[in-house]
Amino acid sequence: AKMSRQLISSEKFPTKPHNCEYLHCKTPCIPLKNEQKKKVTNQAIQAAVKVPGLVFCAGQTATGEIKQATEVQLHKQLSDTKALADSFVAITQRTVLQNLKEVLELSGSSLEQVVKYNVYLADMKDFAAMNEAYIDFLPQPMPSRSCLQAVAPGNGTVIEIECIAQA
Repeated sequence: AKMSRQLISSEKFPTKPHNCEYLHCKTPCIPLKNEQKKKVTNQAIQAAVKVPGLVFCAGQTATGEIKQATEVQLHKQLSDTKALADSFVAITQRTVLQNLKEVLELSGSSLEQVVKYNVYLADMKDFAAMNEAYIDFLPQPMPSRSCLQAVAPGNGTVIEIECIAQA
């Protein structure tokens, strides 16, 4: 029997084309061949996919408008470089977690129903600031979590968080 699957997106969390022209393995990026580009550009990334009993949320990142708004707010509040870096990661993460919360709610789920988070940091030196924001933002009891250092998917990305929740 075929499993039912609901693709979740909205105006705030639109379906995004999978239109990367480079294979992001190791630096430098390797350009995709024409036949690879055709396969990749026909794909789409959803904010979440819902199957019976579960919601799989795509990673939310701190790039683009989210990152710019966070940086402007922080530069006004902080002068110390270390405090600026730590707070940037913490506030950026809260933005990412807030976006995940909204995607979960759009899917008919909630933060309380999350069973697993995967956190990807551009630099593990940001772990303490990430962990503090993570503990402050999320409801108890905490679900399981993995945290890894990963090559950032975009220029300036400092964090990406994805999750799996009960539907």
